[in-house]
Amino acid sequence: MAMKLEQVVPFGRSLDEYKKMFNLSATDLTQRILGVGDGPASFNAEVTTMGGHVTSIDPIYQFQGPEILQQFHAVVDDIIAQVKASPEDWVWSYHASPEALRQSRIQTIQTFIADYDRGQQAGRYQVAALPELPFPDQSFDLALCSHFLFLYSDHYDAAFHLDSVQAMLRVSREVRIFPLVTLMMQRSPHLEFVLRALEERGYSVTTVKVAYELQKGGNEMLVIQS
Repeated sequence: MAMKLEQVVPFGRSLDEYKKMFNLSATDLTQRILGVGDGPASFNAEVTTMGGHVTSIDPIYQFQGPEILQQFHAVVDDIIAQVKASPEDWVWSYHASPEALRQSRIQTIQTFIADYDRGQQAGRYQVAALPELPFPDQSFDLALCSHFLFLYSDHYDAAFHLDSVQAMLRVSREVRIFPLVTLMMQRSPHLEFVLRALEERGYSVTTVKVAYELQKGGNEMLVIQS
């Protein structure tokens, strides 16, 4: 799985952010969870500490921890500068300011790095990418896809999105995806196609507002159940 690390922005989210992005309840966190595209999130590490069961997949896991951390430090200043240069695009409610966002991302990746080697050895961090998931059918109760599908609509077409959602539904009985806007803060042009196709296949599909918004307008998730 070829990937150039210098092209990656390794920003991850915390357990508290996952709770708010995906409306995760205490019961949800006791289930078998698949994190799709987790990157350097601390979600896996934090849930594992609580006794939960999370498997994270991402192509970035082909790299060693120090390499991922080095790339984070190489890009974080530029990303925060871009955020500061476009204040109208962001909602400062969960994160109070660009500097607070920066500190949150630093804390998150530090927690991830501290857990990464141990998690790889335990099989909690696996190299994989949509739409090919290396798991048997219904291996998980809940699949979470954070900041990948719909966000990168300019990079991946509608067919890729549908194939990816179906792949997650093959391995999990429920799928939640956040956010539903693109990098340009607009509702994904692929969303209606995916919704219609899933409903035609008999899935229950719901759009849910959540208590997390950083990108302006990015406060909805998609919930899909078989």
